[in-house]
Amino acid sequence: MKKYKLTLAIAASLMLAAGNATLFAADANKEFTLTGNMVCGKCTLHETKSCQNVVQVTQDGKTVNYYLKENKTSTEAHEAVCHGDTEKVTVTGTVEEKDGKEVLTPSKIEPVKS
Repeated sequence: MKKYKLTLAIAASLMLAAGNATLFAADANKEFTLTGNMVCGKCTLHETKSCQNVVQVTQDGKTVNYYLKENKTSTEAHEAVCHGDTEKVTVTGTVEEKDGKEVLTPSKIEPVKS
């Protein structure tokens, strides 16, 4: 009887873990929209080895950096922020954590009109 209960508990735990993994995978593919200041990770922040767009967003009173993954969308928007410039933008894309940093794969970047 004890063996049966242990097996049942292990099976229930595995099913719960599999369900949570599916939920996390679904969130990884969900698009988010963020508004903040886009800067160059190399020229402005001095945090990356090569030029890379970074969107700085204020969340809960802290500045959170979202490092934009290089693709056609981010490359086309880089000229506006390279060499120390800043541009207020709205970025839409998927977010994942990699090496303790928030990495955003942008599908759309739009300047915020003042």
